[in-house]
Amino acid sequence: MDQALLFKNFLGSMVYSGIGLVIYLVGFVLVDKLTPGNLWKELIEERNMAIAILMGSIAIGISLIISAAIHG
Repeated sequence: MDQALLFKNFLGSMVYSGIGLVIYLVGFVLVDKLTPGNLWKELIEERNMAIAILMGSIAIGISLIISAAIHG
C-alpha cells in the first residue's frame, strides 16, 4: 500500500475521532446542564445507580448518533 494513502487514511481517522469526541463531550455537558440537580454529585457521592444507568444510556445514544453521522 502506498505510504501517502496510508498516512491520509490515518490522518482522516484521527480527525474524525477528535471531532466525534468533542461532539460527545458537548452533548454530555448539554445533558448535564438540562437535567435538574448535580449529576456528578449524585453519581460520585450518592452512588445513585438509576442515574448511572440513565447517563450510560445517554452516552451510548450520543455515541450511536455521532457514529451514524460520521459514517453517513
